[in-house]
Amino acid sequence: MTQRLKKNYLETIVPQLSKQFNYKNIHEVPQLRKIVINRGIGDASQNTKVLESFIKELGIIAGQKGVITKSKKSIAGFKIREQMPVGVTVTLRGDRMFGFLDRLIHLALPRVRDFQGISPKSFDKHGNYSLGLEEQLMFPEIEYDKIDQIRGMDISLVTTAKNQEESLALLKKLGLPFKS
Repeated sequence: MTQRLKKNYLETIVPQLSKQFNYKNIHEVPQLRKIVINRGIGDASQNTKVLESFIKELGIIAGQKGVITKSKKSIAGFKIREQMPVGVTVTLRGDRMFGFLDRLIHLALPRVRDFQGISPKSFDKHGNYSLGLEEQLMFPEIEYDKIDQIRGMDISLVTTAKNQEESLALLKKLGLPFKS
């Protein structure tokens, strides 16, 4: 089953973007490559129970099991040793990516209190967009009674756009609510 956002992208957004930026080839049109969801675990690195609950929560939100990221070197100031767990990450591609983006746009972001839109300033030089969420409760899959603690996460949208302008046009057409 194709996702409705993917179908919308292929049928309406690709022709609109190729007309807007005068692309000669359909493969020049920017597309969404992957979505990376990252969550630092902070002081919970010693507690395996909390680490497992973070992996479980991220798996429920993304629909795919997370991978534990480990430190590459020791940092005494942060009480981190080499190969110690420091975060959980999930990389989404294909239909799962479009499904997650659809839920993020239509279900999660509107549930944020006093939501005015996301900042259009969080692009890098290559057209990728990153946003940070302060809590996991905005996703309808997460039940308030079953969480250990409220933690945020970072979401990176990786595109094939060559610059910020093309990426902004793509993400606006996909439905991301940017501040005006």
